[in-house]
Amino acid sequence: MSGKEAFAASQNVSRETMRRLEVYAALLGKWTPAINLVAKSTLPEIWHRHFLDSAQAFDLCPVGARNWVDLGSGGGFPGLVVAILAIEQRTELRVTLVESDARKATFLRTALREIGVDAKVETQRAETLPQQHADVVSARALAPLTRLLELAHLHLRPGGTGIFLKGANAAQEIAEALEVWRFEVQKTPSKTDSQAVLLSVKGIAHA
Repeated sequence: MSGKEAFAASQNVSRETMRRLEVYAALLGKWTPAINLVAKSTLPEIWHRHFLDSAQAFDLCPVGARNWVDLGSGGGFPGLVVAILAIEQRTELRVTLVESDARKATFLRTALREIGVDAKVETQRAETLPQQHADVVSARALAPLTRLLELAHLHLRPGGTGIFLKGANAAQEIAEALEVWRFEVQKTPSKTDSQAVLLSVKGIAHA
């Protein structure tokens, strides 16, 4: 089974959603040599390493969430995948992609237009962005958890959830973050990496 077939089986998405993701994959292949959106070595594994990995974050979206803010979106992970999946599965969800690199932000705007996704791109650093009052703040490979909690605390509404994709050092990052912050965390094993985990974080407050 190909990575694309495995994604379709795992996520049970429509043909239209698959078509949007195919357009996205083609754009990543076209743009990555110029602006390094993903590691070139991972392009052949894009459905597994990037699309399925990001879809896991969407699967953790709380019921009733309407405002999702993705920090350091880069090539669009997980935020752009979330926005694509939301078109049919969570029509009320609005996604904002925050990316300070102007070239990557240009890619994101181009991708949104060509794929046909209604999402917003903010070209600035997360710490200078006006407070977003988000239901969900997400990030993948952006910063240590302590720093992510600082940004999430700034941009989440009361009762909101941080969803962070983390690797083998997740336990150490949680321990270090607990020296600075109080929070509740739920760990979900990754489907794409046996060493990785998704952290769902609530109740973020200064220790």
